[in-house]
Amino acid sequence: MTEWVAFLRAVNVGKRKMKMAELKSVCEALGFADVKTILASGNVRFTADADPKQALEAEIERHWGWSSEAILRTRAELEAMVDADPFAAFPEDGPWQRYVMLFDAPLPEGSQFAGSPGDYEIVAVTAREIFLVGHRQPDGRHGPGLDKFDRQLEKGTVATTRNWKTIPRVLT
Repeated sequence: MTEWVAFLRAVNVGKRKMKMAELKSVCEALGFADVKTILASGNVRFTADADPKQALEAEIERHWGWSSEAILRTRAELEAMVDADPFAAFPEDGPWQRYVMLFDAPLPEGSQFAGSPGDYEIVAVTAREIFLVGHRQPDGRHGPGLDKFDRQLEKGTVATTRNWKTIPRVLT
């Protein structure tokens, strides 16, 4: 059995509402064990024998009537991500927010991405993650323009973004 974390894309945004207790029940009905939802934004940890992506996405569409891509990572992958400490230069307490963009498939080799000076910067890029820091603005917002970062990605790229604080939290 492998321990997985699914980061569901575009959950509890607009009319796409999903109660986490209901997501837990759906996962248990799929035969996943040790199911735990984390926060109310479509993060769920569980154990499963095989890659759960297709079954989970199909059941979400059947149950809720809309689709949500599941970006999956194993516990080992997430632990390695945390251990790599991509935000070493940006401690938790600072005039910034730390984000990780998780991709379903590896980024094309040689991909280049640009930050927006004074707004947000790219801290690190791996095969399936981009680590970003959004700087606090005078109006209190963090990283203006981050919502348009996806314009730098190839059309059809499947990704979801989480606050970095979420990543260690899904492991506890």
